[in-house]
Amino acid sequence: MDWGSRRFLMAFLVANFALSPHFCSADTAPHYSFIHEATSAPPVSYHDYIIVGGGTAGCPLAATLSENASVLVLERGGSPYLKPGKTDKGNFLLGLFDSSSDSYVQAFVSEDGVNNHRGRVLGGGSVVNAGFYSHAQTEFVKESGLDEALVKDSYQWVEKKVTFKAPVLQWQSAVGDGLLEAGVSPYNGFTYYHINGTKIGATIFDTDDHRHSAADLLEYANPKKIKVYLHATVLKIIITTESSQPRAEGVIFEDALGVGHKAHLKKDSKTEIIVSAGAIGSPQLLMLSGIGPAHQLEALGIQVVMNQPRVGQGLADNALNGLFIPSPSPVELSLLSTVGITQSGNYIEAWSGLNLSPSFGWISKILDKVLPNISIDTRLKGGSIIHKVGRPLSTGYIELRSTNPYETPKVRFNYLKEPEDLRKCVQGMQTILNVVNSKAFSKFRYPTISTQQLLNLAAALPVNLRPRHLNTAISLEQYCNDTLITFWHHHGSCRVGKVVDKDYRVIGVDGLRVIDASTFDFTPGTNPQATVMMLGRAMGVRILKERHLLHFWRRN
Repeated sequence: MDWGSRRFLMAFLVANFALSPHFCSADTAPHYSFIHEATSAPPVSYHDYIIVGGGTAGCPLAATLSENASVLVLERGGSPYLKPGKTDKGNFLLGLFDSSSDSYVQAFVSEDGVNNHRGRVLGGGSVVNAGFYSHAQTEFVKESGLDEALVKDSYQWVEKKVTFKAPVLQWQSAVGDGLLEAGVSPYNGFTYYHINGTKIGATIFDTDDHRHSAADLLEYANPKKIKVYLHATVLKIIITTESSQPRAEGVIFEDALGVGHKAHLKKDSKTEIIVSAGAIGSPQLLMLSGIGPAHQLEALGIQVVMNQPRVGQGLADNALNGLFIPSPSPVELSLLSTVGITQSGNYIEAWSGLNLSPSFGWISKILDKVLPNISIDTRLKGGSIIHKVGRPLSTGYIELRSTNPYETPKVRFNYLKEPEDLRKCVQGMQTILNVVNSKAFSKFRYPTISTQQLLNLAAALPVNLRPRHLNTAISLEQYCNDTLITFWHHHGSCRVGKVVDKDYRVIGVDGLRVIDASTFDFTPGTNPQATVMMLGRAMGVRILKERHLLHFWRRN
């Protein structure tokens, strides 16, 4: 969709339209007095902090900063609370592949030929993901330089609002027992921690299968100190170059009607713009604002504020491969609950019984062709066992296609390019095959369907735009390359030490930080959302402490 069409569509929409289960159920979604459509924003406003992106990091960050400062959040998407059932557990696939005008995702295809999605909603990826919640590895916390006590407190702050123990019924239990048979041991029971072996994790779905996202963390906010504008697309950061070092002073954003607005920082040395637009959106905005590889920016007519060739470089994603297993027995509705963390650095997870729409009819046709007499309807009778290559060495890049902020830039992840990543993928698939062949999982296997036939089925599914080969279902190396999809764990495009410093300040620019997964060298834990939310909270606390110390020093 081009820029003009999107403006028209959004104008039409605007014109026409741990463990606290009592928070934000489908029937009692929070009514935030401080959230408004950007069309109601004044032409010019002033704030202590401007946060670009009300996503998985931006929401906890904004809620924390509002404790003692004025905060503006600019979110390019809408509210997840208008249609709460849309994000329920059973509708995971429906939401992820929703192409309607009010979809919570923006679809794109990477240069690798892999279908992908970006969150476009208040709460970001936590509104559309598979819900698994698990802490980071110990080494991630140490390498981040964050205080361990602050990290612990920040995780707990998040968990009071949005987490629940993931349920484990027949399918998830069989996968867990199969992992143990396959040697992914020991059994660690329920835990938030990242421990080798097989464990049960937490989830952001409550006992009624309703989702609780990062947007729920705005319940912590001081409503008198925060303003959140929806359908507010930031065009660029205003950066002055009058002093010895460039300084961020404000942003220009556009509402759904295409009307421009300016938001400025108050005249104070501790006011800041914080970009939390995700691993694709954050480097994109920096480049649109003149911070990035000079030759790329000049080619598009963007005035170069600072030549920073590392912006957008080092982008990574974790490849996902797996098997779909039709079941002769009924399966429960489940998303990621059981996880196997192998010694080699693979993460094995599973789901079952998800809802389908009529648009998924092509799956039935392929099943009928590859596995005759196996049928599905509007709910999958069966499920998938999948794996993630942890800490991939393969990296890619982001490049602007144009100066249009609504357009996803050119994205290449270079999945499995490094031999070590491909080796890990093969190991992960071998573990999955061992689980499928285990005695514990036999109840959910048709005895007449071999694992080779399951590989043939996966090879026949059009899950990406990559070419297939004659040996796709025979060679696990080829299978990994040909059938991979995204795990939606984008990271690494504004890394610490390259684009930002250890305090997440953009190197060479005052008053500007990036706080989100774009700063990560690798995705923490089996699934990163817990740590992204934690980071938003922890950095909010640190920034407020810095602000308090400065004010104390000035008074004395």
